[in-house]
Amino acid sequence: MADPLLDELFDWLRIPSISTGGGDPADLARAAEWAAAKVRDAGGEAELVTIDGGNPLVVGELRASTGDDAPTVLIYGHYDVQGAEPLDLWTSPPFEPEVRDGRVFARGAADDKGNFLPLLHAACELAKAGELPVHVRVAVEGEEEAGGESISAWLAADERGADAAIVYDSGMAGPDLPAITVGLRGVVLLTFDVRAAQRDLHSGMYGGSALNSLHALHRALAQVLPDDAGRVRDELRVGIAPVADAERESWKALPSGDEALAAAGARPAYPGAGAEYVARNGSETAVDVDQIVAGDARTVIPAVTRCTVSIRLAPGQDPQAMGDELVRLLRAGLPDGAELDVVSSHSAQPALFGVDTPAIALAAAALERACGVAPAFVRSGGSIPIVADFGAKGIPTIVTGFVLPDDPFHAPNESFSLRGLELGYHSARELLIGLADLKSQ
Repeated sequence: MADPLLDELFDWLRIPSISTGGGDPADLARAAEWAAAKVRDAGGEAELVTIDGGNPLVVGELRASTGDDAPTVLIYGHYDVQGAEPLDLWTSPPFEPEVRDGRVFARGAADDKGNFLPLLHAACELAKAGELPVHVRVAVEGEEEAGGESISAWLAADERGADAAIVYDSGMAGPDLPAITVGLRGVVLLTFDVRAAQRDLHSGMYGGSALNSLHALHRALAQVLPDDAGRVRDELRVGIAPVADAERESWKALPSGDEALAAAGARPAYPGAGAEYVARNGSETAVDVDQIVAGDARTVIPAVTRCTVSIRLAPGQDPQAMGDELVRLLRAGLPDGAELDVVSSHSAQPALFGVDTPAIALAAAALERACGVAPAFVRSGGSIPIVADFGAKGIPTIVTGFVLPDDPFHAPNESFSLRGLELGYHSARELLIGLADLKSQ
């Protein structure tokens, strides 16, 4: 790993590009311009694009050194970061990066500046040397942490596309095991009110006779919650895509689910949850109650209860259909006299890329060359909406990165290992060189 990469990372990390509230728009613009300037310095073109008043989106390109018929690869990352509070829990100031014990400590070190920069650096370095074998389109957004939609709007309007995309916004499966995330779950997030009376009532005068909105909610939730074996009812599992044999085989190298749950301080939801953790959190539907708000500590029968329920959708499922089915089941479970009103609903599509897709196969070989070990094919239990957007545009997407499972990337003392920085850089070079073979597929 060249020293300039670490120097550049420090420069970028010093910009407090907070998008989640309390940040300065000027700092967001500075962080975007920093990335754009790097592309320009390598002989490419880059501009800042603002959509509907959102944070600047860096859009650029580095042309292949091998001619116009080279394949096109779109690289994606984000320059915005979470806020750093509480500041008193940081060992060193969050925007004054420093190296300790082989790690870079700063807000954004892992998510996503330190993770993404090796990819951008490698592309610029190859372009400067006249050795870039693919056209590289660059998209670096500033709203990922805040749930903004500028990047999705830009991609929806983009007519050029790409032969493949690389997203460095993920992690390794273990300290020595790189990973390619081939599947991501989607989500339906539903907030609703259950009303059982016109106003709150005194439980001494009306308890046992008047309908209680909390009781009504519990009866509705009983229709959608997993059973004692953790299984979600079939109506909410419609459309789940099967798991490829190559995926299941690679899962054997992953840390055990029992270890993952214990490391998170979690307790198994049912007997055997640890053994099923990898498969369930990537390729199965999950239903969770996220919040219930009602009543108070006095003897009150609440008239209205507000609840938020989320479904993590497995690849292959339709968010609209599953959201509609969730509301139907909840309403069907209500007792007579109770009403359900939807307050808000949000959804994101799941994504899945076959392990035999040419871009994924080339990426797996590139990561093995760089890291000395074949990557695991994993599925993420979470959602990255832009990846689903790439998939909808027909762009096969390589989701990878070099954050470790125990890296604190939204917490105080966020850090990223120097080894991860080095592996990210060497892997990025191999990926960009290897994907040149897409033109022969």
